[in-house]
Amino acid sequence: AKRGEGVHHIAYRVADIRAAIAQYQKNGFIIIGDAPRPGAGGTQVAFLHPKTTLGTLIELVQFVT
Repeated sequence: AKRGEGVHHIAYRVADIRAAIAQYQKNGFIIIGDAPRPGAGGTQVAFLHPKTTLGTLIELVQFVT
């Protein structure tokens, strides 16, 4: 209700979440939190702050085997 209709977030699968975080930070994106955290189904996740992604929350997901 606060932000109206539209996409809340988009998730992208990455092979190496720590490398992806480092690359996004290098390119000026803000990462929410200090490190990847446990996600659904045994994944590791991290989020890019909407302030640096044109208003859409971006989730990075690494499947852990």
